[in-house]
Amino acid sequence: MKVLLIGANGQIGKHLVDLLQNSNEHTIRAMVRKEEQALALKEKGVEAVVADLEGPVDSIAEAAKGCDTVIFTAGSGGKTGSDKTLLVDLDGAVKTVEAAEKAGVNRYVMVSAFQAHNRENWNEKIRQYYVAKHYADRMLRASNLNYTIVRPGGLLNEPGTGKVSLAENLERGSIPREDVARTVFASLGEKNTYKQSFDLISGEDSVEEALKNL
Repeated sequence: MKVLLIGANGQIGKHLVDLLQNSNEHTIRAMVRKEEQALALKEKGVEAVVADLEGPVDSIAEAAKGCDTVIFTAGSGGKTGSDKTLLVDLDGAVKTVEAAEKAGVNRYVMVSAFQAHNRENWNEKIRQYYVAKHYADRMLRASNLNYTIVRPGGLLNEPGTGKVSLAENLERGSIPREDVARTVFASLGEKNTYKQSFDLISGEDSVEEALKNL
């Protein structure tokens, strides 16, 4: 499976680059925003393309051409304002959905936010971010793509354990970014995740076991 990884330079994205590059089942094309980021990836032997989520849909569709799957793990980051949240986390994400359809990609995995589907449980401090994720997810669900939406809890930089808990609705918790990447990677060909959305936190089950029991 040829995967276009959008947000390859992000913290979850970097874990996914390693997983995909070392996979026997998948190959990777990393999409980044800057030429120097693409150059650094190419020096590691990773195919990389430059495209901007604030640019035209056609440029993203060109980046996706020939791929079977899109993984979206990009974001505007916590240090930007509401304008970038709107342009990247909402409109940018929706553009990638449109681009995937345009490029003939069928499979799409979205990294969203914990309880993004449930307004009553949004984090008030970053409400604008939750609005963006909520509506980007809705647009993905309304598309023709074979989607999976992964909604991780509080993100940690500590090493992953490989043990998770996932379901349509969970009590709030946290999870290492490495384990989010492992779950996204394992979901690519797992039929139980097709047309599914779920919350994800650290737990007691292996990633593969948790996905098969979804």
